[in-house]
Amino acid sequence: MIAYLFPGQGAQTPGFLHRLGGGEPHPAIVRTLGEASDLLGANVLELDGADALKSTVAVQLTLVVAGVAAARALADSGIEPQAVAGLSVGAYGAAVVCGALAFDDALELVRLRAELMEEAWPRGYGMLAVLGLNESEIARAIADSGADAYIGNLNAPRQIVISGSDAALAKVRDIVLSRGARRAERLCVSVPSHCVLLQSAAERLIDAAANVRIETPRIAYVGNRGARVLRRADAIREDLATNLRYPVRWHDSTIALSELGAKVFVEMPPGQTLTPLAAEALPDAASIAMDASPVASVAARVRSACRRAQD
Repeated sequence: MIAYLFPGQGAQTPGFLHRLGGGEPHPAIVRTLGEASDLLGANVLELDGADALKSTVAVQLTLVVAGVAAARALADSGIEPQAVAGLSVGAYGAAVVCGALAFDDALELVRLRAELMEEAWPRGYGMLAVLGLNESEIARAIADSGADAYIGNLNAPRQIVISGSDAALAKVRDIVLSRGARRAERLCVSVPSHCVLLQSAAERLIDAAANVRIETPRIAYVGNRGARVLRRADAIREDLATNLRYPVRWHDSTIALSELGAKVFVEMPPGQTLTPLAAEALPDAASIAMDASPVASVAARVRSACRRAQD
């Protein structure tokens, strides 16, 4: 079984849309970029520059576009997933590819989502990735700091992301490093995602999502909040609308995909952030990051991995 993984904010780098498919003009990628530009009323290729990516709106929109474009290109090469999961905003690309959400509706919701997040906390907030401590140790460090910080992402048993103000994250960083964390680094995210600080934004997004058509997924969709397979349209709607407010249990989502039977994990572009996590959690599975590789070479690697998984 093939599972597609869609990365979230922080995976972006300048020019990543231009590098899709190895920079080759793959028809599905060109078509998707043109469709996105028409839907957004702006050239989407102008949204992946260094200055443009300072905007949460530009980052989240381009991440979804990249994931959908890559999945469509692989489909043209005969590669189709049997399950999907997306980290944070990556869930919207996953929802499109599993057939639950139309591409135009995904872009509309993501633009609103990002605008609400920026509006809630325009400056002075972000996220801190901590490696080497577990969830209870991180929670204790946050409590001892007395800071307004929260666990946002549980990417691996000992790779956890914290959300909060710049001052709060600085306090927590000092504590976790003093208690044995291997690393504690700020992410390229300018909002405090996946915590109570985005409660009001989530409420407004819930209202907007209520008017968007969501279909029953044609393949398995694993949600962010509960790390469970969601097979009903209303459950996917809730997951998409509320995942900015609740912690993302990404490690558990990966395990859920494995329990479904996934043996080959393919990370949609940009970057290579989710495949190392999958490889660490599931060493017997194949993990392939598409990133800026040519579509044909990725398709060949996926076919080869599927053959090995069947042996």
